[in-house]
Amino acid sequence: MAKKFSFIGILSLVFAMFIWGSSFIALKSAMNDLSPFTVIFLRMLVASACFVYFIKDFIKYEFSKKDIKYILLLALFEPCLYFVFEAKALQFTSASQAGMITSLMPVITAMAAGYFLKEIITKQFILGSVIAMAGAIWLSLQATTTVSAPNPLLGNFFELLAMACAAGYTIVARYLSDRYSALFITAIQVFIGAIFFFPFFLYEYVTMDLNFTLNAILCTLYLGIVVTLLGYGLYNYALTKIEASKAAMFIYLIPIFTLILAAMILGEKLSIIELIACVTILSGVFISEVPYKKLKKYIKKNK
Repeated sequence: MAKKFSFIGILSLVFAMFIWGSSFIALKSAMNDLSPFTVIFLRMLVASACFVYFIKDFIKYEFSKKDIKYILLLALFEPCLYFVFEAKALQFTSASQAGMITSLMPVITAMAAGYFLKEIITKQFILGSVIAMAGAIWLSLQATTTVSAPNPLLGNFFELLAMACAAGYTIVARYLSDRYSALFITAIQVFIGAIFFFPFFLYEYVTMDLNFTLNAILCTLYLGIVVTLLGYGLYNYALTKIEASKAAMFIYLIPIFTLILAAMILGEKLSIIELIACVTILSGVFISEVPYKKLKKYIKKNK
């Protein structure tokens, strides 16, 4: 049954997107003082500590060998490979540009679903995808090199790889979500992520001069607690009020919030041409995602 309009549900979604958009800013800021994988490990460790309380509920599940394989594959996609690529991306590109590349994630996911799950891909979707990808390439080529973004083209490519991992995660999660709760899926990700990134942390701790400043610690705590727990909690609460298909459309707020926060906090600025490229990306995503036939029927019905 379709869910009715919910102001609190929409507010929860908008706030969740704001929190997730801010994660690029917090990660970029923390990486000014700490090495990238140290930040990721500490984020996973903090988030894992928050989920310890729920372990008694998780051990009640019965795991088949097939499920274990899918759980490991899920964690490999995200957080393991996802954060490897995202950490590398933010070493080479700006937070605002990385945020814009995230808008391609639904497009990449739909492509993967079409190939692996045999979901129908329309001509409208293909057109929108081509426009969005062209916009992403244009944005990368137009990006200017700065101290904080020494190689935007390479950084945006790493962020695109991160989005491909996020798409793989989504495909696998569709299978696991029928058997396990969203809380468990999130928890198992951060547990495995903490184990996976621990050797990277040890290597950086031994070989690099890490600067555990107050800013780095606060950003890490923000990433582990607010971004992982509060963002996840708000999003899943919203799903009890709003249909999943409608909630998914709110993901396009992430790059907008990232652009605004990057300008306000990090002082990042986009040129006019880069802003046009951003609009091109969002236009392509809009074309690929909006069901025009249903929209026309809705407009005619409400005239």
